Amino acid sequence: MVFLLNGLVFVLIGLQLPRILRTLSGHSLKQLVWHGVLISCAAIGVRIAWVFPSTYLLHLMSVFLRKRDSYPAWQNVAIVAWTGMRGVLSLAAALAVPLTLWDGSPFPGRDYILFITFCVILVTLVLQGLTLPVLIRRLGVVDDGLANVEERTARLKANEAALAYLAEVDSKFPPDIVERLRVEYDDRIRQLEVCDNISGDRSDGLIAPSYQRLQQDALDVERRTIIQLRDEYIINDEVLRRIQSDIDHAEARLHAHGVE
Repeated sequence: MVFLLNGLVFVLIGLQLPRILRTLSGHSLKQLVWHGVLISCAAIGVRIAWVFPSTYLLHLMSVFLRKRDSYPAWQNVAIVAWTGMRGVLSLAAALAVPLTLWDGSPFPGRDYILFITFCVILVTLVLQGLTLPVLIRRLGVVDDGLANVEERTARLKANEAALAYLAEVDSKFPPDIVERLRVEYDDRIRQLEVCDNISGDRSDGLIAPSYQRLQQDALDVERRTIIQLRDEYIINDEVLRRIQSDIDHAEARLHAHGVE
């Protein structure tokens, strides 16, 4: 959905731009482009000038932030300051300018505002977007793996809570069903604990690579087996599709870098 909306924005820009240029025919294209570049540079500069002071002033003013987080490195703040790409919101704000005034006369400068907005979107997406990977490498910023650590901790606590719940429902469900689900949760917890112990690099996923490869190999064997059964007319195509769907879901979970 996000991809389609962003694509629609650029289609809208392409449809609007020729009409706007005709309306602004009294201005030279060179002058319009120069204005667009100046305002784009101003937008980038204002964001940079705002992000740095606001980041460090908040830490100076907030005791809670100082206790919870250390002062961020200036390299990280620089990346945040540079990632001020404009897009859908800027265009929506420009298009929200009314077509006419209360007396029915055209809104003055509306097409000029739209053209400048198009320039800002183009400059920030192309200049800042394409230079962002270079900036990250030059500043030496790497993933600290904190998100993976937090995700692993959350998944571990969630699975432990579910396992504790299963211990309370033994009498409400058949014992074999409860035991089957308990074994599955035990396996998830063991895998999370093993992965936490062997992963010196915190940027690793939530599944140990060897475990992930073994799971993938087992799924490949399953897939080949059911296809062979279909080819030997032991199962029909409908049964094949149902089982393939389950295998596809298992592969999707596996390649999402997590253990549910």
